[in-house]
Amino acid sequence: MAEVVKACGGDALSAFLAHNASQPWSPGSEIDCCLVLAEWAIWLGHPDPAAWLRGTYEQGQGQIDALITGGGAVALVERCAMSIGGVPVDCPRRGDIGVVGSSKLITRQFGVIHDGNGWLTRTRDGFVPVTAKTLSAWKI
Repeated sequence: MAEVVKACGGDALSAFLAHNASQPWSPGSEIDCCLVLAEWAIWLGHPDPAAWLRGTYEQGQGQIDALITGGGAVALVERCAMSIGGVPVDCPRRGDIGVVGSSKLITRQFGVIHDGNGWLTRTRDGFVPVTAKTLSAWKI
């Protein structure tokens, strides 16, 4: 899991993105497009909002099953965000988290972090910009 680093000045998001991008892709454990949002929360000093989810699924069909069981990425991320006092936002800003993609196809929903210019999602190759419909967003 991410180090606990209370954001007290400096650029916490840039430091987090650089650190996390160097970590191995580990769906269901620490790093996939949704768990990375929990890693960001931990980096900011919050307790792990996804502790209940970690280790419950594996890459591939396991991820799909977790999305189906959890009601989709929006419901999963919302549960995590709300558990640490996340506040829904209509106009995301730098450091906010969200879910983008298809409102109907849960396998086309992605956890994202706003970098001030747009959304970034975590892939096996690091963070990449993504342009898709914002389904929900939270300030954490």
